Amino acid sequence: MANDTPDTPPSVIVKNKGLLTAAIMLATVMQVLDTTIANVALPHMRSSLGASQDEINWVLTSYIVAAAIATPLTGWVSDRVGRRTLMVGAVAGFTLASLLCGLAQSLPQMVLFRVIQGICGAVMVPMAQSTLLDINPREKIGQAMAIFGAGIMVGPIIGPTLGGWLTETFNWRAVFLVNLPIGILAMAALFAWMPKGTLLIRRFDFFGFAMLALSIACMQLLLDRGQVVDWFNSIEIWLYLLASISGMWIFVVHCLTAETPFVDLAMFKDRNFSSGLVFIFIVGITMFSGLALLPPLLQSLMGYPVIETGIVMAPRGVGTMVSMILVGRLMSKIDPRALVFAGLLISAYSFYLMTGFDITMDQTPIMISGVLQGLGLGMVFVPLSTLAFVTIAPKYRVDATSFFSLVRNVGSGVGISLVTTVLAQMASVNHAELGERINLTSPAFQQMLGKAGAASGQVMATLDGLVAQQATMVAYLDDFWLMVIVTLISVPIVFMLRPGDRKAKIDPAHAMAE
Repeated sequence: MANDTPDTPPSVIVKNKGLLTAAIMLATVMQVLDTTIANVALPHMRSSLGASQDEINWVLTSYIVAAAIATPLTGWVSDRVGRRTLMVGAVAGFTLASLLCGLAQSLPQMVLFRVIQGICGAVMVPMAQSTLLDINPREKIGQAMAIFGAGIMVGPIIGPTLGGWLTETFNWRAVFLVNLPIGILAMAALFAWMPKGTLLIRRFDFFGFAMLALSIACMQLLLDRGQVVDWFNSIEIWLYLLASISGMWIFVVHCLTAETPFVDLAMFKDRNFSSGLVFIFIVGITMFSGLALLPPLLQSLMGYPVIETGIVMAPRGVGTMVSMILVGRLMSKIDPRALVFAGLLISAYSFYLMTGFDITMDQTPIMISGVLQGLGLGMVFVPLSTLAFVTIAPKYRVDATSFFSLVRNVGSGVGISLVTTVLAQMASVNHAELGERINLTSPAFQQMLGKAGAASGQVMATLDGLVAQQATMVAYLDDFWLMVIVTLISVPIVFMLRPGDRKAKIDPAHAMAE
């Protein structure tokens, strides 16, 4: 017999939910795509803008730091100006900044425009997630988060490939100018269908925001600059660490004692939300680490061109999309925690399969592990995004989604820095160990050198290159083992989550018709 129980009313009632969802996801995909699409164009930007290798990295660093600082502002600004004004303004600013990036003539100009992009883009993801949570009844939140998750994942998956194709076909400016038609369309659609929202005048806690911004900015700089300056052998990194810890400590104490703090820490009392933050931090580490490791492995060690690299990695995206669509429908029938548990095991197994990679293999192991990793990721992300917010009060949703997005991004930064550091250090260690196993004094080797004659130096250089290649491959395998361990460590957190009461009533003070 069919279940005729009516859905609980959503927090926000809109007329064109389908069209609004499409507009929101269009803006979201544009923003998340831009976080990775510019990476492959950096070498071309460097020569065009006359920048050094260290200087051109600020094109990425400026965006990351600006976005990290601006993300916690989303809740306060949304209350102050309304959700439609904020979202439309953010998309307009992001689109304009994309145009300016495409027209930049110098590195300072590019960095400035990327900062504007980061500030505007920081608003879009948490606003998209909170709006989808508000316009859907509790029974449909799983499906809404599946749609949201698919949009979030599509950027990192297709971004490098699309960026490489645009750069090779046109030039590096195309990776920014491609945002113009998408941004204009999204802006018009959001203006037409986005609910205005209820205005709430909150005093701006400048001191609290300044301390949080200091902590976040220094943490992002620590993660971005660590590998460049040899981590804690540099006084710069110690200063970043000290400033980040101090800023966060002062921020927490201030929020506990201030009458109107920048963030109401009461939202962290929700067990699902707090557990979800820990979980999404780990998901950020594993999700982006795999994406960061595979392209250089395929291109540098296995000789794949940029476009073919994207094709080989495409099954991962297909697995993610399929998984999220299926999980969104299964959420009402299966305990979400069981889906998260199964997703973690599948993800761990996919990383385990990657520990068997070798330089001479074909594409099949890469594609199989990619599909499994995508399936596991979808089974984790959608239920987690649902469970994290299903029990939290609607009044906290914008602030909560802002911190959820922030923690995921910090996790991705930690993950990328971690695997990059491990890769560099283990490649050096493995090179030394493999080199020790080569018997340079053996008669066969000495005979080969004798036959080479004047070319013996070239033989030694070739041998060293082969050793370095194998050492780097083993270092990649070490990173994959690390991802297996990190994924399995997160399994116990599943048991800290609890399924939400789907029959709970929505606070009528936060319901609104448009």
